[in-house]
Amino acid sequence: MRAVTWHGKRDVRVDTVPDPTIDDATDAIVRITSTGLCGSDLHLYELFGPLMDEGDILGHEPMGVVEEVGPGVTQLRPGDRVVVPFNVSCGTCWMCSSGLHSQCETTQVRSEGSGAALFGYTKLYGQVPGGQAEYLRVPFGDTLPIVVPEGPPDDRFVYLSDVLPTAWQAVRYADVPEGGSLVVLGLGPIGDMCTRIARHLGVADVIGVDLVPERLDRARGRGVQVIDLNAHGRELGDVVRGLTGGRGADAVIDAVGMEAHGSPVGALAHRMVGLLPDALAAPLMKTAGVDRMAALHAAIDLVRRGGTISISGVYGGAADPMPLLTMFDKQIQLRMGQANVRRWVPEILPLLVDDDPLGVDGFATHRMPLESAPEAYATFQRKQDGMVKTLLKPGLR
Repeated sequence: MRAVTWHGKRDVRVDTVPDPTIDDATDAIVRITSTGLCGSDLHLYELFGPLMDEGDILGHEPMGVVEEVGPGVTQLRPGDRVVVPFNVSCGTCWMCSSGLHSQCETTQVRSEGSGAALFGYTKLYGQVPGGQAEYLRVPFGDTLPIVVPEGPPDDRFVYLSDVLPTAWQAVRYADVPEGGSLVVLGLGPIGDMCTRIARHLGVADVIGVDLVPERLDRARGRGVQVIDLNAHGRELGDVVRGLTGGRGADAVIDAVGMEAHGSPVGALAHRMVGLLPDALAAPLMKTAGVDRMAALHAAIDLVRRGGTISISGVYGGAADPMPLLTMFDKQIQLRMGQANVRRWVPEILPLLVDDDPLGVDGFATHRMPLESAPEAYATFQRKQDGMVKTLLKPGLR
């Protein structure tokens, strides 16, 4: 089969690799029809080389059609249309039963001290072959795949793999009070969807912050008040407080994470680690990594006293400096974590079957053949061509 594989920093290729096989009685093989390109994939493209091996298959936002199931699968059958969550969760352990699928006790990567394994990610998360491919082996066939109806195009459902539950959890964790205000930092795919979900759930004032004109226009077009960092970066806190009665926002979602602009120390640390041999860089990233923290520091400034910060943007550093005095003094509540995909599906799926209140049908800005993945990664990394969300289509020529 053809698959998107990692070969080094800013070097992804589409290679011919062996087809996946049924390795366990509860496995399923899914023929991929759509698979997303995620901001988290850019971390692998740019930063996490020491934790990757050449030839690793990327991607964690797939959907498709079941081709084959193992003898232990009873609830899924060939021909079923499914979305595959990005966390590899069993659905039956204590953590999964508690709605914490990203901490699944069956797939926790204990050798690295990490939570549940993830499709298409680093050694920290199990190095499981990903879904930017023509076929994918999916474990836990009865409890992991999400069966979706026939009829609507893939765009209606594919975001159940990551974007929708990640954004839904971020908004739920933000816990905006009735009549309150929410600032979303970063209007990439997750931040954009956070603004849509927040408005759908009735948040009174939703403010989006970014510096890419196309992203600002996209959010503004759906009724979100936007702030352009290019014009207001230095006085962002004052602008937000001016819009929120002088107190600051009731809640802030950091949908940016480790690659925030305006973080020279973190950027330098990333470059320095990237120059080291993998044998030295990998343990350094695990024990002494420093992220670009501008977005999180901005969130701490923007949120009101007693407010909540919800982090959906990925951070990877183990030695990040945090302004704990300010956080303690402001009595900030902080919530974060990988999305527990399966937990939120019952709340989200009804919004995708009939109407389209979240605008998922038109959410993708680009649809490209799987073979065009290297071009898609490069364009997305440079924030060019108005690219916000790309779907790769293995069957598209």
